[in-house]
Amino acid sequence: MNASLLQLPPLSLYIHIPWCVQKCPYCDFNSHALKTDIPHQAYVDALLEDLDQELASVQDRQLQSIFIGGGTPSLLEPAQMKRLLDGVKEKIDCSDELEVTMEANPGTVEAGRFKLFQAAGVNRISIGVQSFQEDKLTILGRIHDGNEAVNAAVQANSLALRSYNIDLMHSLPKQGVGDALSDLKQAIELAPPHLSWYQLTIEPNTQFHSKPPTIPDDEVLADIFDAGRQALIDAGYVQYEISAFAKPGYQCQHNLNYWRFGDYIGIGCGAHGKITDVKQNKIWRTSKVKHPKGYLDPAKDYTFDRWSIDEEDIALEYFMNRLRLVEPCPRNEFSHYTGLSEQAIANPMNKAIDKGLIEQSESHWQVTPLGQRFLNELLNIFMENG
Repeated sequence: MNASLLQLPPLSLYIHIPWCVQKCPYCDFNSHALKTDIPHQAYVDALLEDLDQELASVQDRQLQSIFIGGGTPSLLEPAQMKRLLDGVKEKIDCSDELEVTMEANPGTVEAGRFKLFQAAGVNRISIGVQSFQEDKLTILGRIHDGNEAVNAAVQANSLALRSYNIDLMHSLPKQGVGDALSDLKQAIELAPPHLSWYQLTIEPNTQFHSKPPTIPDDEVLADIFDAGRQALIDAGYVQYEISAFAKPGYQCQHNLNYWRFGDYIGIGCGAHGKITDVKQNKIWRTSKVKHPKGYLDPAKDYTFDRWSIDEEDIALEYFMNRLRLVEPCPRNEFSHYTGLSEQAIANPMNKAIDKGLIEQSESHWQVTPLGQRFLNELLNIFMENG
């Protein structure tokens, strides 16, 4: 890694709220079904103390975005959410255009509190709808119904937020093209500024992994994606990432920073972070203690692990993120954010270009439609170079 090449990228903050009402069978996130009351005040105290220990990572940068994920962050009391966000803003200089996203489930109790969360400082809500169809919601273990999902979106739309997102899954058990498009059509009719439309995958350490449901075969998956993508484009959405579609100007800035290999501080149970250290010429990864009991134990550190990315892995990690985006990738950004010269990836890049997976200009690399369709093959080319 060349110290003269490495530069500080933009900075975001990820905050993890680990509790949810019940664990969904497909979920592999660090979430814990509620067994007792949430320790609202104690957890916010811990988050702010966790952040204090991360302030050296800021390195005179402004915070560009905050993403509050989970679990179900909207289970946190709005007053404590306000205390949390006010505390962050006291500790870190924030951009005037700060995007503050909170994930929420569309149950009526939570949706009714959207206005309170807006007053607390949230200006973007991501609603975990997944499906509007009752049989699919049951299979997915969701606690809301289709009407509650619609009502949550209507309420979010009424608040004049900076933006809001609907999370929707496709390729669900027993789902054909018609079913998937019906869900998508209902989401489009609600006209959210942003739509995350992603394929159900069976992950390790989930209920679905131990008892796998029957999901559509590859041919049906391809038909669902092609038809759905076209429906979204016809409705005025722009695909800017594999699973993310937005009306022009409404891309999620926080996720863009992830995919552009930006930096992010991670606080809360199991939160991950990525921090560039120009002085030490290293890129660090961090992870926090996963279980709430351990995280709230005053005798323990919040940080579970901290390690630097090996130089031979940096290029792969960069492209695993950057190639998810449809936008062209500035070639000079690769060196600035990895500390590597282009020569380090000349062989795999030329191979990808020869296969028609990437196009190259003097200033940019661009993933081709073929490269988007065969992204795993494209990433394998860079993996083989490691």
